[in-house]
Amino acid sequence: MSGHGHGHGHGCGCEGEHEPAERGLEYGLYQKIDLEKLQCLNESRDGDGKLVFKPWDQRNDRNKFVDSDADEELLFNIPFTGSVKLKGIIISGENDSSHPAEIRLYKNIPQMSFDDTGREPEQAFRLNRDPAAELEYPTKIARFSNVQHLSIHISKNFGAESTRVYYIGLRGEYSEAHRHEVTICNYEATANPADHKVESIIPQTNFIS
Repeated sequence: MSGHGHGHGHGCGCEGEHEPAERGLEYGLYQKIDLEKLQCLNESRDGDGKLVFKPWDQRNDRNKFVDSDADEELLFNIPFTGSVKLKGIIISGENDSSHPAEIRLYKNIPQMSFDDTGREPEQAFRLNRDPAAELEYPTKIARFSNVQHLSIHISKNFGAESTRVYYIGLRGEYSEAHRHEVTICNYEATANPADHKVESIIPQTNFIS
């Protein structure tokens, strides 16, 4: 009896039971993607790019994947249904040279094309092969705190002619989009305090025509 208790209390036993459920909740941003408008450029079969954004417990499902077509590059244009604070990303592929080796992240550039990938990304990562979807790459949260649209450019793999991706996991926080409030906030941030004071007084001053 005591032996069983010791074994269960051992680090990996507990993590195996509890950690996936917690991480599954953290990696729930796929539910906030507007899949109808998601684009994957250079996918070998239309629509396959959408298949890799799936629930945490399906991350090792080998039946859903996307292959690149003309070369090793892939470009995902991912619109969210609100505003996202992106904290981390997982990218999983095959345990061979078709696994992505480098990704570049861009934010709020809808309809991005390969011609646009020459610009400076918000952040870039060199990847390790991760067939089990275990490695998270943490983002610079200050740069990804108000993301309505995320572009992921897979710029190279480990040497194969094409790239295969099984799973892309996005971890972060989500809030509903309030475009009007965002506009007001931007105005407040750029307004001259002196001007603003005058504006607030004028409506209350009856004798000004």
